[in-house]
Amino acid sequence: MNIGVVGTGYVGLVSGTCFSEMGMNVTCIDIDKSKIEKLKAAQIPIYEPGLKELVVKNMEKNRLHFSTSLKEVLDELDAVFVAVGTPPGEDGSADLTYVLDVAREFGRNIKKYTLLVVKSTVPVGTCHKVKMAVAEELEKRGEKVEFDVASNPEFLKEGAAIKDFMSPDRVVVGVESEKAKHIMEKIYRPFQLSNYRIIFMDVMSSEMTKYASNSMLATRISFMNEIARLCEITGADVQKVRAGMAADTRIGSKFLYPGCGYGGSCFPKDVKALIRTGAEHGYKMQVISAVEEVNNAQKRVVYDKLKGALGGELKGKTVALWGLSFKPETDDMREAPSVVVAELLLEAGAKVRAYDPIAIQESKKRYLGDRVYYAADILDSVKEADAIALVTEWKEFRMPAWEKIKELMRGRVVVDGRNIYNPSELAALGFKYCGIGR
Repeated sequence: MNIGVVGTGYVGLVSGTCFSEMGMNVTCIDIDKSKIEKLKAAQIPIYEPGLKELVVKNMEKNRLHFSTSLKEVLDELDAVFVAVGTPPGEDGSADLTYVLDVAREFGRNIKKYTLLVVKSTVPVGTCHKVKMAVAEELEKRGEKVEFDVASNPEFLKEGAAIKDFMSPDRVVVGVESEKAKHIMEKIYRPFQLSNYRIIFMDVMSSEMTKYASNSMLATRISFMNEIARLCEITGADVQKVRAGMAADTRIGSKFLYPGCGYGGSCFPKDVKALIRTGAEHGYKMQVISAVEEVNNAQKRVVYDKLKGALGGELKGKTVALWGLSFKPETDDMREAPSVVVAELLLEAGAKVRAYDPIAIQESKKRYLGDRVYYAADILDSVKEADAIALVTEWKEFRMPAWEKIKELMRGRVVVDGRNIYNPSELAALGFKYCGIGR
């Protein structure tokens, strides 16, 4: 099976690499020449555990290739996966420019039946637009070449993307023909040997499934963050409330952890796009709009707690910021709560000593620049600090050397933005502990 994957970002590179790991011949394509040259030299542009090793292995096995031209390899391909970005516009709608560019390139160059699979996260109705774009290019050529367009949304968790792809809990596929269904069954058969499910449906339902799934998870997070705020007001403990809720098998425990808001490349963008899709069809997505509103407010919670714990004045204070990435095991800082907290602290006149195991270079390059001090490790971050703000729950933050930290700090405030510490233990050590909903 010969597969092309257009776009070597997070989804494209992981997908292409995992397909090749299952024995398929895969060419990953990107118009960024520098990026392709680096990939050929095994320089991976993203941090994802285990990805580099798989890339190197499959390049050596001659199953994984990189190119800057879809046209040059298209004749050899059975299917082309579109995995380019769909960044949100100012109005929250997904920008389909790159997706439609690939469709037009595909239409200008196909010579035999080929399946075009949209893996990028796109609004309902996009595959129809893609199909029309291909058809228009074929009409310009004055040729009739059979093709199909399928939808195959990704459900990868950053930090666990390889495992998610290789052992999916489900594979969602939208098709319009038996021929397309047969090809997708063949591609995903190696991933289904342990009874993982492939769910076929119509294309529009497949497109909607992606947005609905991510928005549901975002809803659970925002719901628990609202409950946490109410717990603080009433005197309840959200950790106990969560345990009681999770014991109900209809609810379960996943995505019920309160914190300082969700971030990343998926949830914020997909929630915005779903709200926008509703608006375009004259329907207000009331629940999802509230989810976004709650999350935006929640990203301030760590800052507000710091301000309260430090007497309402942050000017001249020093804060150790633990964690920059939006979640552990990634360097992704898109929509990260840490950026909001740091910006608010800097605006208030505070000094920020930031530490993250992976994302420091990303922060320097794209987000906070040189406006904060980047610490070499946990202990370096707390020197002369008045407070610690935990934003990302990396494993190395779980059991820090509190006695040593206390010696290095000037103050004794700990704001736990992910509720990973025991309040009574920190209180016994002389720290003023502030959690979420506790």
